[in-house]
Amino acid sequence: MIDRAIPMPKKSSKRFWSRAVLAVLPAAFLFAPAAAQAPSLTMLGELQAGEWELRFRDGAPTRKICLRTGRELIQLRHPGRECTQYVVDNTATHSTVQYTCPGNGYGLTSIRKETTSLVQIKSSGIAGTRAFDFAAEARRVGSCR
Repeated sequence: MIDRAIPMPKKSSKRFWSRAVLAVLPAAFLFAPAAAQAPSLTMLGELQAGEWELRFRDGAPTRKICLRTGRELIQLRHPGRECTQYVVDNTATHSTVQYTCPGNGYGLTSIRKETTSLVQIKSSGIAGTRAFDFAAEARRVGSCR
């Protein structure tokens, strides 16, 4: 008995590469949020460091936070959490960031700069199992204690 290999049909390399790209493309979208973190949020970096007071429009109690980089304003309902951030909009006076905190929810925050010591914030999402939606004004009130 003669053992012969069955010849495989020749595929054009162009067709092979187009299929390879289509196979890898969905994986690229999985890693897009990590790549999207790269743009700096210049507007937030221009805010004055120090103690800021948050006044919520819904009448919730006033809250104070120590602002070092301005990014603390993005995740007010998820402070200190390791979250993936995706910059949706980034101009000299406005930043919008979508973020996801694995196992703890997500949010979308828009921050509009009026001055380097006064901003307007709108944020909504899910924290744990509870929905949130708020608007607030943040104003620098002094140095961090």
